[in-house]
Amino acid sequence: MRAHTGPADWREANRLRWDERVAIHTTSDYYDQDGFRRGKDAIRDFETAEVGDVTGRTLLHLQCHFGQDTLSWLHRGASRVVGLDFSAPAVEAARDLAAELGYGPDRASFVAADVYDAAEAVPDTSYDVVYTGIGALNWLPDLVRWAQAAASLITPGGFLYLAEFHPLCDALDDETGSRVTHDYFSREAWVEETPGTYTDFAAPTVNNRSVEWQHPISDVISALAGAGLRIDFLHEHDMTVFRRFTALRLHDDGYYRLPEDRPRIPLMYSLKATRPGR
Repeated sequence: MRAHTGPADWREANRLRWDERVAIHTTSDYYDQDGFRRGKDAIRDFETAEVGDVTGRTLLHLQCHFGQDTLSWLHRGASRVVGLDFSAPAVEAARDLAAELGYGPDRASFVAADVYDAAEAVPDTSYDVVYTGIGALNWLPDLVRWAQAAASLITPGGFLYLAEFHPLCDALDDETGSRVTHDYFSREAWVEETPGTYTDFAAPTVNNRSVEWQHPISDVISALAGAGLRIDFLHEHDMTVFRRFTALRLHDDGYYRLPEDRPRIPLMYSLKATRPGR
């Protein structure tokens, strides 16, 4: 697997961008914090079905932002959850949210650290489930290190669950999603200067530089297998959670799909990878 290239300050640029956007996200209609405090769940239905019952299990959420998904697994019966994110303001917001909901550090704790340093940063040596939510891998240049860090924290017999945007989308035109306009196998970083954020494109922001990478599914699978995990399933989905292409249409179930007269393509994927038991 060839290494990805990118600017030396990629981590700092991305951290500053995410730090600034925490306050915008926590007050946005998109995340609906008031609704979440009243019991709204942030986990998608297909994730619930694929992860299965988490009652009594411990769960680590890598790249957790301000913790809505993390705490949703606690609502669903997990005995203990830990969230990790490289943004200190996001972690503080997650801790505040957990405290508001009545969860102490014994049930929900959050750690500010780089995902590559997760094994040294989190409070426990292993977890039954290591979870990574949508829109996380594109911020990482090295999937081998990511997979090794994640695998080292899975209890024997436990598993990693990943839901992500399909990398095919990164190769298509933004307007119709029907023409290949970018190199699917590119290893170069995408460096952009984009104000605003996905919860409010018009929000005034200062730290607008971002550095991202695309990862073919073969790289994801190979990294996890190389870290000693067994791939239980890989599912591709014809829906997505935001309007990546203007041709997408919102359906009653809350997902975006291509019009019915268009051939379907994968817009998201999910996988489960188990650490073999002793």
